Amino acid sequence: MYVIVIYDVDQSRVAKVCKFLRQFLNWVQNSAFEGEITESQLERIRTGILDRIEPNEDSVYIYKFRDAKFMRKEVIGVERMPTDTIM
Repeated sequence: MYVIVIYDVDQSRVAKVCKFLRQFLNWVQNSAFEGEITESQLERIRTGILDRIEPNEDSVYIYKFRDAKFMRKEVIGVERMPTDTIM
């Protein structure tokens, strides 16, 4: 599945959330990640985020798509980190 994760967390937790999400997804902009992951990786992301945020103060949105081909992305301006790079 393809996911987009965006978050708004307290400044004291931003680095922890960012570092954690980089293990699974591509950083595309401040507080925004996307990428192809499995269902088990999504569960690990959910659990890991809950360990790093304060649910009463922070918010994280996860948008799920069956596959990247069902999503259309348009970038206006500078694309910070293109996700089509092959490593």
